[in-house]
Amino acid sequence: MAAHRKPGRRTALGGSTARTAFTIALAGAATATAFDGTGQAEPNLTPAQVKAQVDKLYQEAEVATEKYDGAKEKAAAAERRLSTLRDEAALKTDRLNSARDALGSTAAAQYRGGGVDPALQLVLSSNPDQYLDSAEFVDRIGTRQAAAVADVRQQLRGIEQLRGAARIELASLQARQAELQREKKTITGKLDAARQLLSRLSPVERARLGADEGDTGRASRSGSDGRIGLEAPGTATDAAPDSRAAAAVSYAYSKLGSPYVWGATGPSAFDCSGLVQAAYRSAGVSLPRTTYAQIDAGRRVSRSELLPGDLVFFYSGISHVGIFIGNGQMIHAPNPSAPVRVAPIDEMPFAGAARVV
Repeated sequence: MAAHRKPGRRTALGGSTARTAFTIALAGAATATAFDGTGQAEPNLTPAQVKAQVDKLYQEAEVATEKYDGAKEKAAAAERRLSTLRDEAALKTDRLNSARDALGSTAAAQYRGGGVDPALQLVLSSNPDQYLDSAEFVDRIGTRQAAAVADVRQQLRGIEQLRGAARIELASLQARQAELQREKKTITGKLDAARQLLSRLSPVERARLGADEGDTGRASRSGSDGRIGLEAPGTATDAAPDSRAAAAVSYAYSKLGSPYVWGATGPSAFDCSGLVQAAYRSAGVSLPRTTYAQIDAGRRVSRSELLPGDLVFFYSGISHVGIFIGNGQMIHAPNPSAPVRVAPIDEMPFAGAARVV
């Protein structure tokens, strides 16, 4: 049918058709850009809109960071268990070899005396456990060696159990390592997207957004027991409930200005749960690695009951934590754009609190 089209019409409308096609192509490109996830479809975001999107990306990255931290802790535990199982299997294998050598020596002596002892076949067998169960062996074994052979049998089975447990731990370790890689990819993707958004802002705008997120605060000591609080004009300073909570708060103060690094637990950089863990470790208190576990590490307290040293948690997924220091303030490691700092607990959705001492 194309051969019957009128050439004059095609010529007359050629310019208009080209312009229309170009317009459609532009619209298609704009639509594609809007959905490709690069953010190029929103070139005129205000600084406040950029901040909102960046904050969301940081919060999502922190969720992935807590999962990463948990997987890393579990991977380390699986690796320790696997190492213990392998060491135990090696030790038992040495003992088994000694027992089999003893049986072999006895068998050799009997062979020289004219007998062919079944224990010699045990030593030479490629499948000793199967041979131990064979009818021929049961018929020919002497009472004198029965206990020794039973011991070898038990050791063989014990080693096989250890090897089975080691295979399970190895599979667990490999699964955790794969999880670590997935969460690491998620974290780096979110952080890269946040950096791209922030790059749209001028240095002055970026600095202003950073300044709006809080300040470093000032530490003060009150009383002979060295209890710590935050000094605020016209406001009474709260006291930590005991020396360990005070020590944790003091440690947190000493780390003000330290950079946020996901997965870090100090001493020079931290993520949010890493800072909390390090602060209480300095006070002689062992806490779990992740926010999900830290909230259950102590007694839950209400917001109205908060005292310095209490752990304060945020977001419905319990993905962020800080150390309460009094006067509605906390010290926390916010995100890669801000160092460890003092901030109001109202700046994020409050999810709960725990007292660990």
